[in-house]
Amino acid sequence: MYRFLLSRQWVILTLVAVLLIPTMIKLGFWQMHRYEERTARNDLVAHALEASPVPVESLTAPGQKITTGERYRTVTAKGRFDTDREVVVRRRTDGDDNIGYHVLTPFVLNDGKVLLVNRGWIPADGPSQTAFPKIPAPPGGELTLTGRLMPDETTEASGIKDLEGLPDRQIMLINSEQQAERLDAPVLGGYVVLKTPEPKNDTPKAIGGPGNENAALNFAYAIQWWLFAAAVPVGWWFLVRREKRDRETVEDVEPAEPEPATV
Repeated sequence: MYRFLLSRQWVILTLVAVLLIPTMIKLGFWQMHRYEERTARNDLVAHALEASPVPVESLTAPGQKITTGERYRTVTAKGRFDTDREVVVRRRTDGDDNIGYHVLTPFVLNDGKVLLVNRGWIPADGPSQTAFPKIPAPPGGELTLTGRLMPDETTEASGIKDLEGLPDRQIMLINSEQQAERLDAPVLGGYVVLKTPEPKNDTPKAIGGPGNENAALNFAYAIQWWLFAAAVPVGWWFLVRREKRDRETVEDVEPAEPEPATV
């Protein structure tokens, strides 16, 4: 009755179905893993943003790495901006994907240590991007700033190549160890994205906060893959039953008798 299952066509179809089921189940677990990762990240970010501001030196020190739990924490620092040793970070985009620079300004604390402060985004002033751009000055004198603490940038984490031979006062990555060598000063690990004081006339343009990753989408994809896995054997059995029915119909049809020859 089911001998047709031994045909080449049905053997191949059955093997494909058998392979699809574990593959789809595995894809479902992968999507669920991504859901858990994104949910955990969103929880960490929310916790960091909701935490009360703390002095920056309570979370970092020269040569110290910023941990995942410390990332995005709001910190405060008291000192003054050192615009004479300011640099710009190349190939950075704003919210509309316009290419420009991030402005990185050393902030000298009252104890002499240096905090790297990303003051925001400015547009590129030419296609070559070789000349140092004009940058609006920050407030002068001693002040207290607040910002979001960020870890040092690396090529491995960002995918940005740390190019050499760049124009004067231009860099590719914000890295406290590299800046400590350039400044010949004790630089706190990581850097801060400036929140206050806010720039005049919205320049440099403030860098937006971290957004939530769409973890729910990964959860939906996981359920979808598992439903597909469950549908494969159901679909296979439906095709088998239809094939059996079609073959039985053909066998039940009697061959037509030939018409008698006319003289």
